[in-house]
Amino acid sequence: MPRRSPGNKAAASQRNTLRIIGGQWRGRKLQFPDVPGLRPTADRVRETLFNWLQGWVLDEDCLDLFAGSGACGLEALSRGARSAVFVDASREACAGIQGHLAVLGAVNASVVTATAAQWLNNAHQAKVGLVFLDPPFADNALAETAAQLEASGILKPRAHIYLESGHDLATLPLPATWSARRNLRAGAVYYGLYERHE
Repeated sequence: MPRRSPGNKAAASQRNTLRIIGGQWRGRKLQFPDVPGLRPTADRVRETLFNWLQGWVLDEDCLDLFAGSGACGLEALSRGARSAVFVDASREACAGIQGHLAVLGAVNASVVTATAAQWLNNAHQAKVGLVFLDPPFADNALAETAAQLEASGILKPRAHIYLESGHDLATLPLPATWSARRNLRAGAVYYGLYERHE
């Protein structure tokens, strides 16, 4: 097997780095594992999202489904979220998030290795008011997972859900209780913030 040149190693390291944009850990850079399909929400998109969420993160309970690098959940914790649950099917990705939490000294978070469907199908007592929902684009699982999330009973009566997709969000069949607050596009990525009202 050919060795990577030092330049390639540096490029890979840079590619697998996420930066926390705001809050108590602002500017912290974290390395995440090279897991196939792992695609952290871009800095520019995350900054826009958390500008939208001003006032809705502080003391909120969050869920980061398809957590991957954990970028969105970590950003929420940095900005004062009360708690966060990170769920991902990849053991390697979950180990990476555990490492991030340990480095940052975050104690109000848990990491679960499971598919989103497995986790949502289990009974959960806790309620969450902020969800980051960003499944792999190739799986086309967003609408199905949104329906499972709504049916799970875990959402607070009023909740905010961030969606990210390779398809126009306006064309997706989403729960009737969800209404779009903001929708934008960055290149091939469609992203938006939805609000749930019972």
